[in-house]
Amino acid sequence: MPDVKSKPKINVITMGCAKNLVDSEVLLGQLRRGSARLVGEVDEADVAVINTCGFIEAAKQESIEAILEAIERKKRGELRKIVVMGCLAERYREELRKELPEVDVLFGSNELQEVTESLGVDYKRELLGERLLTTPSHFAYLKISEGCDHPCSFCAIPLMRGKHRTKPLEQLLKEAEHLASQGVKELILIAQDSTYYGMDLYGKRALSQLLMELGRVGAIEWIRLMYAYPAKFPLDVLEVFRQNPKLCRYIDLPLQHASDNVLRSMRRGITNRAMRDLIFRMKNAIPDLAIRTTFIVGYPDETEHDFETLCNFVREMEFHRVGVFTYSHEEGTTAFPLGDTIPQEVKEQRRDRLMEIQQEISERRNRSLIGSKHRVVIDRLERGFAVGRTQWDAPEIDQEVYVSGKNLKPGKFYDVTMTDAVEYDLYGNVVSGAEDL
Repeated sequence: MPDVKSKPKINVITMGCAKNLVDSEVLLGQLRRGSARLVGEVDEADVAVINTCGFIEAAKQESIEAILEAIERKKRGELRKIVVMGCLAERYREELRKELPEVDVLFGSNELQEVTESLGVDYKRELLGERLLTTPSHFAYLKISEGCDHPCSFCAIPLMRGKHRTKPLEQLLKEAEHLASQGVKELILIAQDSTYYGMDLYGKRALSQLLMELGRVGAIEWIRLMYAYPAKFPLDVLEVFRQNPKLCRYIDLPLQHASDNVLRSMRRGITNRAMRDLIFRMKNAIPDLAIRTTFIVGYPDETEHDFETLCNFVREMEFHRVGVFTYSHEEGTTAFPLGDTIPQEVKEQRRDRLMEIQQEISERRNRSLIGSKHRVVIDRLERGFAVGRTQWDAPEIDQEVYVSGKNLKPGKFYDVTMTDAVEYDLYGNVVSGAEDL
């Protein structure tokens, strides 16, 4: 058996979304069980593994910059090997091989076994569900499916991740139990489309059943639903929310636009009216529900009227959380032949204007919370505050609560009275005498 000190030191760099993060954590779990020598910083490494994102132009550029930085390190003799994996490699493998010959090997987004074995570790199928968590120990992402069957015109995900593939319910429950045994208190369900869960494997949408079963995992306290596709949303999910207090009153529902003209061109399979009906049904079923959504501005031929329709929609719906992206012109998508007709300057102006509308809504909502008490999980300690979140906020992408109190600990839940608010943050004090929950 080789001496551990003779093994190369491996650093895994993750770009892009939480779904990529899960892939990296699974890879790290395989490498750890294979006694690989893992290091937390690329400065310490002999081998750099870069898990890339290829979704939109900005993400692609960020991944390319990470590869170029690794190549410079290799030229200086600081790295022996560069492994590139993930979505960018899946989509542009031949181009990358030609343009960046310094990269030793490239693997696509569905070749984890090949990545593992290229690093000198035998891939162990019995480790399915085991990961080396890179998030704070009290929350973890649970990827419930892979790929997507929807034909959205702007989206390159099917080109990189393939068709929808459901993870079996039993496997997900085993993974959830394993995460809970490691101290995870919050599960964040992710997928390319979480509402399509079960269609390919069980012949029906089975998200409600999955949520019910996960709700029975004893040590889990919060379950958060992300990436719920709005068209044909399974309404039985709302009843599970009503029944199970472990489900955070939060649904991430990417709508992308509100103009029927744009929605039709985007091939979203839903109309403005149908979106309104769905949102009202959600709010009526779960009165304290926070809806998070995302929009794309600057889609080809988006008119000023289309954009005004979107602005009015956001004003009327008063979403709790909104993200806005400028359209990225992606080759291979069905929108690509339409051209990139909106100047970048106009796209950015529209993004900023829409976010100004949401900023006013968010500040008004936050100020209405002053004086109220809510349960908060602490994520980290920072500059004299304990920084946490309510059930209405996902980590990394949503707002935070800055909590004052003595001896507060990350991963613990506290009752907090809100004392102040700004557009995207809250401030509060731990309720006097409150115990860890």
